Amino acid sequence: MSIRRILIANRGEIAVRIIRTCRILGIEAVLAASEADRDSLPARLADRTICIGPAQPSASYLKVATIVQAALGVGADAIHPGYGFLSERPELATLCEQQGVIFIGPTAAQIEAVGDKLRARAEAEAAAVPVVPGGAADSIEAALALAGEIGTPLLVKAVGGGGGRGMQRVDSLAQLPAMLEMAASEAGAAFGDARVYLERYITRGRHVEVQILGDGAGNVIHLGERDCSVQRRYQKLIEETPAPDLPAALRDGLHAAAARLARRLSYRGAGTVEFLVDRQREKFYFLEVNARIQVEHPVTEAVTGVDLIAEQIAIAEGSGLQLKQADIRPSGWALECRVNAEDPTREFSPSPGLLGEVDWPRGPGIRVDTHIAAGMRISPYYDSLMAKIIIHAADRPGAIRGMRQAIANTRIGGVATNLAFHAAVLADAEFQAGGVDTGYVARLLERDHG
Repeated sequence: MSIRRILIANRGEIAVRIIRTCRILGIEAVLAASEADRDSLPARLADRTICIGPAQPSASYLKVATIVQAALGVGADAIHPGYGFLSERPELATLCEQQGVIFIGPTAAQIEAVGDKLRARAEAEAAAVPVVPGGAADSIEAALALAGEIGTPLLVKAVGGGGGRGMQRVDSLAQLPAMLEMAASEAGAAFGDARVYLERYITRGRHVEVQILGDGAGNVIHLGERDCSVQRRYQKLIEETPAPDLPAALRDGLHAAAARLARRLSYRGAGTVEFLVDRQREKFYFLEVNARIQVEHPVTEAVTGVDLIAEQIAIAEGSGLQLKQADIRPSGWALECRVNAEDPTREFSPSPGLLGEVDWPRGPGIRVDTHIAAGMRISPYYDSLMAKIIIHAADRPGAIRGMRQAIANTRIGGVATNLAFHAAVLADAEFQAGGVDTGYVARLLERDHG
């Protein structure tokens, strides 16, 4: 079935991004917007905008029945969920299937299989993909016994969610009961699922993920890997591709493992298989599958020339994979910095408010994905992401130089931003050397405050 009209069930920069591809493909883009977003940049760019409720996400962007009814009401053939909100909620995919609306993403069964982290671990093991030592923590007694086998430090993680919520580090067995309770409480509040599990904590691990596309019939390709190790409290800040300082055998192993798991799932659409790379042991371990488009997808687009949103749409409408593995020939290096309305001098606290001057860098190799402009308001109801600056260059030093200049040429007034933080990272010798682990930002902040 050819898709003629898409309801975009999201907001911000990802809504703008989807609208851009819809225009290229000649598809009508209808935006589902909350009252707070009725005059947003995505609303101005969309062919049509409908209001789905108040500013609070729970009363608008997170209402499954409202989103599907909106799609039916405007005669949309499909719903694109973007990332966040309902993008990984099997209930939305299920209701779409029941109502004859195309869901631009995996099947409900696939979302359920990878959304439950214990099930996802089991699927990975069945696909001969190594997993971090760990397992279920159904009771304090079972958790203590398992922790004794794994050893400390370890992580307590939410079974039904991600993004760092419901996650606690445990450095001694004496801490475990309290951390289990804290993690379960946070997971229950965030995801409606209080189940948690344990994993060994890899002290110097790198967060490396592989972009995959599947047609739902077992045909899968990968589009290389992204290094997302520059993160604070499990929130990614800078991403790049290819991953620096990664031996060829390890890189090839990551690609093959991601494709194996996706084939086992008969995965449909775009997805990301996330791994923890232990360079000390030259090993990698499966973390999770993100069954949606990722925030950091532009770096992959930059080096491959592939429009991932267009590929999602083609797969969803039944056209299958438009590309073969041999067609993926990455070129150059790409970096992405997430520009957030937050204040690094105040523990990265959100900084909502009215925007003053907004001026983005321009020039060859520069891409800016954003939904903000001068005079707009950053709402306290949503995450603080304002834009992503992406640089594509021939090599990593060139990408870093380009990003440093791009950051210096960016002007945002009226709210605090993390631009100065990005500038500090890009100028830091440890980052410039390449291959930092997930503890890098904490060490950098300690050095700055020390």
